[in-house]
Amino acid sequence: MNHYRKPAVAGMFYPANPISLREEVKTLMASAKLELKPEKIFGLVSPHAGYIYSGRTAAFGFNLLKGSGVKNVIIISPSHREYFPGISIYEGEGYETPLGVVPVNEEMREKLISDSRIIYKGLDGHRQEHAIEVQLPFLQLSLSNFQIVPVVMGDQGKMFVDELAAAIAKSADDSTVVVASSDLSHYYSQQIADRLDSVVARRVEEFDIEGLQSDLDEKRCEACGGGPIVAMLKAASLLNKKKTVVLYRTTSGETSGNYDEVVGYLSAVVYGE
Repeated sequence: MNHYRKPAVAGMFYPANPISLREEVKTLMASAKLELKPEKIFGLVSPHAGYIYSGRTAAFGFNLLKGSGVKNVIIISPSHREYFPGISIYEGEGYETPLGVVPVNEEMREKLISDSRIIYKGLDGHRQEHAIEVQLPFLQLSLSNFQIVPVVMGDQGKMFVDELAAAIAKSADDSTVVVASSDLSHYYSQQIADRLDSVVARRVEEFDIEGLQSDLDEKRCEACGGGPIVAMLKAASLLNKKKTVVLYRTTSGETSGNYDEVVGYLSAVVYGE
């Protein structure tokens, strides 16, 4: 019997009906096109809220993957629902969405955990987590014949970030993209959110990894997936892929019309020569 992780937020964060889902993702991607055509994409920063709020922001990044030849996607997620000490890579054979099953690259998973005591194969963090799941329909409409490595960080401390970055740099090949799943500030006014979120955007744009880590540590900005973002950037640095572009930044206020309490979203791409 195949061991697939079933959708946890279909019908809440995105449509559960496959026809409706396909049409919504296509519409979002059609509304989020840029002239930018970076080659050798290494990573994306991508938000993970409900599609009505953050889907268009996410689509800017996924549009860049069309025709890219990417075959493996390492998705790094924070853990919103449970704390555990370590980094958990899904132990099953695939993640299921209304559009079908996305298989796990079991060989790459083994490479990532092979030399580590804190990166392991398990179910921790995967049962109800939405931050990986919401990326998948975009990938399913952007890529063909691809596999994923679903990674949830139970702890985003520096030791965990550094070890994950090193493991990714060792395991990734030229057909691999890393998606750092993260929203930004939560439930501030639009003005405060813009101030906080611009710090993250500037650090990413400048490829200032230590500056971003310091700003997160000192609460000068917020990102629930700050650890995934820093790990992705550090892995990119180890592979000398240090070009970045912020593709789009917005808040939930753009959709809701409520600018008193917003959530911030960012899409960015990291690439190299």
